[in-house]
Amino acid sequence: MNVSVGTPAQNFNVVPDTGSSNLWIYASNCRSVPCLTHATYNSAKSSTFTADGQDFIIEYGSGGVNGYVANDVAQLGDVKSTMSFGEVKSVSGATFYVSQMDGILGLAYDSISVDKLPTFLSSSDL
Repeated sequence: MNVSVGTPAQNFNVVPDTGSSNLWIYASNCRSVPCLTHATYNSAKSSTFTADGQDFIIEYGSGGVNGYVANDVAQLGDVKSTMSFGEVKSVSGATFYVSQMDGILGLAYDSISVDKLPTFLSSSDL
């Protein structure tokens, strides 16, 4: 599934995940091996980016991601959302090394969102 983030749009191939609630994508300053072989988000290239800086950490059964919270415009098809999401600067776990994804788009409820960040769906202009 393709999601664009920023202005102008930067495009990412994300996995829709009904078991999580956060959007995260690899950051341009990420030096983990998966980040070097995938699309990365460059906040300096987006006129709609605003910094947050709060730590962003998610542990999955197969590994984890670590980074910080950013704010920008995200778009899936015709649905647009100004939201907070994770800019990931490091990963652990074999899944990230073999996956084709540039990130994850969580589609679950706000109540399980890491750091209580509003989800894409609750932040969107639906």
